[in-house]
Amino acid sequence: MSETDHTQQFAVSAESESETRTAVEARSFDFVVDEPAALGGTNDGPNPVEYLLGAWAGCLNVVAHTVGEERGIDIDGVGIEIEGDLDPRKFTGATDDVRAGYQEIRVDIDVQTDADADALDGFRAELEERCPVGDNIGNPTPTDVTVDVA
Repeated sequence: MSETDHTQQFAVSAESESETRTAVEARSFDFVVDEPAALGGTNDGPNPVEYLLGAWAGCLNVVAHTVGEERGIDIDGVGIEIEGDLDPRKFTGATDDVRAGYQEIRVDIDVQTDADADALDGFRAELEERCPVGDNIGNPTPTDVTVDVA
């Protein structure tokens, strides 16, 4: 069996509704991406970099419960705090000397469990290694962007 036999494809479709507001469809779900008023938006939804952090939090939650179950760790709850530092100067065109994305992202996961520290060390390492969103954030992922005229 080849590696491509194990691949699942995920996709979204999006339409611009204004300079800052984007309507997104994922499977049968609709959501809005927007900027806060201070950045010229209408504050109708999280902005793209907030969705990225939220996606990572959601992924960590799923993987934490999966890994916990596999390791026999009873998890009563998972609290996740993620914050990142982003310098907007590249995005705004003010400089090319910084990355357009986050310069650093910090993740704090509180697991409600009675597992000991040794069990949680292995759990943490596996959680970080198996999270697809974290993998995409922490490692280069090939991209192919095309622009067509409609």
